[in-house]
Amino acid sequence: MLELPLAQSGTALVREAIERFLTDVADALPNVIAGVVFLLIAGIAMKVFMTALREALKRTIAGESPVYRQFVATIVAVFLWFGVGLSFLSIVGLDGIATSLGTAAGFVALGISYATSGMIADAVAGVYLLRDEDFNPGDTVDIGGTVGVVKSIELRKTRLAVDDDTVVRGNAEIEKKWTKVGDAVADQETPSPAGD
Repeated sequence: MLELPLAQSGTALVREAIERFLTDVADALPNVIAGVVFLLIAGIAMKVFMTALREALKRTIAGESPVYRQFVATIVAVFLWFGVGLSFLSIVGLDGIATSLGTAAGFVALGISYATSGMIADAVAGVYLLRDEDFNPGDTVDIGGTVGVVKSIELRKTRLAVDDDTVVRGNAEIEKKWTKVGDAVADQETPSPAGD
């Protein structure tokens, strides 16, 4: 006889748990639907915005390598999608998680920026070197006592031809101490001395 009341109380507990679960799902459903609608609208808006940003970058830095445009577009997209994700969590009622993720992301970003400060400095200096009219492939430059011909300028590094060798330097180092010795156009126009 003891088994029957225990079985009935166990069945009542299961029924109560299922009813509570269904009630919680029904209460959360409007927030979930609002979150999904938000994600759809945000996805469309992000697609339009990123297309406009890429076109604007093509026009403003048209002469630059596509790598730089893609780099800027990717950074903007990551920040915007992170904001969309945090907003989605807030909309579905997970404000505490959104706040914690935002705070944690701030600390992670601080750590990453500290750890990659040299790379960031090289990339920023690379943009300046690419935009500098006096620093071009084919130019002869002196970088702190190393004289060579600029072979290529990349996002983080510049390659120089020095005595039949290739010397690679970080752009931040070059930006601080380079001087122009000559350029390819002027060297071609200058007649060579007799007997060379």
